[in-house]
Amino acid sequence: MKFNFLMANVQKEIEAIEAELKVAVSHAEAETTSRAALHLLEAGGKRIRPMLVCLSARLSKEADPEQVKNAAVAIELIHMASIVHDDVVDDAELRRGRPTIKAVWGNHIAMYTGDYLFAKSLEYMTKIPSDKAHLMLSKVTVELATGEIEQMRDKFNFDQNVRSYLRRIKRKTALLLAASCGLGGLIGKLPDQLDDKLYRFGYYVGMGFQITDDVLDFNGSEKEVGKPLGEDLRQGNMTLPVFFAMEDPLLRRRIKRITSETEPAELDAVVLAIKKSGAVEQAEKVASLYLHKANQLLHDFQQSKELKPLRQIVKMLDQRDY
Repeated sequence: MKFNFLMANVQKEIEAIEAELKVAVSHAEAETTSRAALHLLEAGGKRIRPMLVCLSARLSKEADPEQVKNAAVAIELIHMASIVHDDVVDDAELRRGRPTIKAVWGNHIAMYTGDYLFAKSLEYMTKIPSDKAHLMLSKVTVELATGEIEQMRDKFNFDQNVRSYLRRIKRKTALLLAASCGLGGLIGKLPDQLDDKLYRFGYYVGMGFQITDDVLDFNGSEKEVGKPLGEDLRQGNMTLPVFFAMEDPLLRRRIKRITSETEPAELDAVVLAIKKSGAVEQAEKVASLYLHKANQLLHDFQQSKELKPLRQIVKMLDQRDY
């Protein structure tokens, strides 16, 4: 999923955030972790979380640009840290088409690099003069760690339910996007009622975003996804299309035989069977429902040109376009 269409709206802010991220990960006395963190940073990324901070803050005329930048950097550092830890847990060799930190430096350096990035995020949090912002980010970080542990615990657990999946993606993805929008509203000094709506908007976008991303594991391309199709399934990570596909008893038996050692040809065949089952379309429909809720929340704000980029995000993510 490409968010390049938003860059014209926030290019100046994102360039400043990108420069600050390089400053944040640079540390002369922590050369190895600094180089590893810079390796991930230079791999690029959507920067959707910093964009959401910036776009949400724009709904007010009172946002301090320096605070917006610090909040965006703190959010992105938390996200980067979670990526590094995820790649260790998933034993992933590639991230965004490049070798992961784990692949280049090994598990120990990768884990310490993730810790380093979390610590640096704390430094930027202290620059935001809001107890509510600090509490929001600390809670999100706790939930994120819980979600990572749940994913590790539930690998190849084919008997878990959809509720477990939704709770996991809420913790691993949606709450950080919710915090991105909520922080923008806080820094913009919006009324609590509107800031809470922005937080919920980010949550619904986050749920739709993750489900859409999980769908791409089946109907995207390796270039688009940055990893082989079906990789989530090979790693034992249950996603919404898999849950829907397992409603077919025969397909359920085939899916339950998948392991990390499954031959590529068999995995490709199962991925094709899941695509043909209609499970992908069912998952897209659920993503669309979350995105519809996000769009409805924007009706509660004073209509202005600042809302347009937020609506564009929802429209871009909504594969079903209704």
